[in-house]
Amino acid sequence: MVKIRLRRMGAKKNPFYRIVVADSKSPRDGRCIEELGTYDPLTKPSTIVLDTERAEYWIKNGAQPTDTVRALIKKAQAGPQAPVAEEKPAEEKPAKEKPAKAAKEKVAKEEAVSEEPAAEEAPKEEAVAEEAPQE
Repeated sequence: MVKIRLRRMGAKKNPFYRIVVADSKSPRDGRCIEELGTYDPLTKPSTIVLDTERAEYWIKNGAQPTDTVRALIKKAQAGPQAPVAEEKPAEEKPAKEKPAKAAKEKVAKEEAVSEEPAAEEAPKEEAVAEEAPQE
């Protein structure tokens, strides 16, 4: 039976995988029929490079993808996820600016509140001062 599976590459604790078509009896890192792409789980977000046309060809001809490879094929067919990663930092930046704007608004409100009582107190004092000379 032919399988589409991952072949582990890379150093110790630094995995990197190749997506390969291989006979199910061959060892994990052994001989393969064809390499279809790569998968790097350590990058943020994970990097998947896959020839989806060849994967579909092999599946139509009876190759059985493993569960992990099946999920990777679906992600690769959905399209690149890099724009999603670019949107997250863009969302974080306005979030940081909003508290700064809120703080500025609070300061402006406090200044407005502090000015209003001073304006109210001044006419009272003038009225009291005006009343005294009239008597």
